Amino acid sequence: MKKNAKIRPDWDTYFMDIAQVVKRRSNCLRRDVAALIVKDRRIISTGYNGTPSGIRNCFAGGCPRCARATFPGENLGECICSHAEENAIIQAACYGVALKNASLYCTDSPCLLCAKMIVSAGIKEVVYEAPYQFNVQAARLFKTAGIRFRQFKRSGKQ
Repeated sequence: MKKNAKIRPDWDTYFMDIAQVVKRRSNCLRRDVAALIVKDRRIISTGYNGTPSGIRNCFAGGCPRCARATFPGENLGECICSHAEENAIIQAACYGVALKNASLYCTDSPCLLCAKMIVSAGIKEVVYEAPYQFNVQAARLFKTAGIRFRQFKRSGKQ
């Protein structure tokens, strides 16, 4: 290899690295998650988890569930935070961007609710880095819908 040779990341690493940066924008007190929607190797939408636009941020007391000491998985109906995948889909809709046949990169695997949105949006592939605890039903739904669902594994060459 030449002395000045550049090592470029593959596409999955490139998009997942960007998702890790987007994740830092999360305003949720409980979990930082990000999603990128990509079509033809171009980012067409991003999202991170937190309170809806115009609502006080979660870390500033905007979400009643997160403001209290609540055990994981408990009182989920009280949480007003939107998921990263949900926000990425909504942002595309706000700007009239079609998602049919796009790929979604997310830092955590989607929950069932987000999986339903992904299927309905016409997204063809989901690539996630960390498994979310409730992803068995989502994986089953993706399989039924013919959506490719795979975990991204980082290589040691970074």
